[in-house]
Amino acid sequence: MPEGHTLHRLAKRHQRLFGRRPVRVTSPQGRFADSAALLDGTVLQRAEAHGKHLFHTFGRDEIVHVHLGLYGTFDEGELPAPEPRGQLRMRLVGESHYADLRGPTACELLTRAEVKAIRERLGPDPLRRDFDPERVWTRISRSTSPLATLLMDQTVVSGVGNVYRAELLFRHGLDPQTSGRALDRGTWDAMAADLVVLMKDGVRRGRIDTVRPEDDPRRKGQAARKDRHGGEVYVYRRAGMPCHVCGTEVRTAVHAARNLFWCPTCQA
Repeated sequence: MPEGHTLHRLAKRHQRLFGRRPVRVTSPQGRFADSAALLDGTVLQRAEAHGKHLFHTFGRDEIVHVHLGLYGTFDEGELPAPEPRGQLRMRLVGESHYADLRGPTACELLTRAEVKAIRERLGPDPLRRDFDPERVWTRISRSTSPLATLLMDQTVVSGVGNVYRAELLFRHGLDPQTSGRALDRGTWDAMAADLVVLMKDGVRRGRIDTVRPEDDPRRKGQAARKDRHGGEVYVYRRAGMPCHVCGTEVRTAVHAARNLFWCPTCQA
């Protein structure tokens, strides 16, 4: 599932390609056809993200809400757009580019009130200007749940996925099973600031890089990471491989139906 930085990159790109101009909106698949017909030819005022949710505002009370989920993707390119094929839920066509949405968990036309209700259920987003780490701390510090659970809870902090969870816990030397109540305030403040920096870097680069320069395996003559997620990381999807810092074998386990990765030495 795409993490928050991916949605913010999409929002920035769609704002640049389609924002403040009339946009053709269609639904070749048909599942979004009625809503697309209402929007077709209207001006896309704003594209923005909150966590893993994308919002395209077309009118005073017309907002397209997209949640990519596990399989959703946006394919983009220059005009002319190719002939629609497969399960194409929504197509946006601007002056020079098109964007095709396939396989999302949600693609729906909502009112401002409905969007507000969604956003009120979400936790603060480290990539938004209104990010409130104090609100996150309130939830975490009162919980007996493991940090591995809390960081992935989108009602606690929005936009953090499996990669950022694993890497943030490693960078701050925390056992993933540490309870929220056991976390001290100073450590959380450092984590929150670090998370903002890491995720903003993800927006800028389009990949997740979390390894500090002094730990970069390439400085030790090792090969760069090759993975569809891109970026150099400490533990994510490195089970059985040596830790970049101490050499201990990275471990993995299933936690709440997702794979969890950690170093048993650095995160003792």
